[in-house]
Amino acid sequence: MRVEVDPSRCQGHTLCAMIAPDSFELDDIDGHAHAVVGEVPTEHRDQVLEAAQSCPEQAITVMVEQLAQARAAHGRRGTMT
Repeated sequence: MRVEVDPSRCQGHTLCAMIAPDSFELDDIDGHAHAVVGEVPTEHRDQVLEAAQSCPEQAITVMVEQLAQARAAHGRRGTMT
């Protein structure tokens, strides 16, 4: 599973970083979140899914590996929220 944060949608509510602190960090300059790593470790997946569902701006994209691979093979970014 992969995770990304859309910087144009993130408003810095900090819910993701509170729910999944090992997977999301807040930028010191603008306060917006970004994923610490693209590939989510197995032990953090439930927290990342909860963070994505809790984001009021729906700025977090979670990609299932098979979908991400298929879309990458076709030159597109795969998303599933």
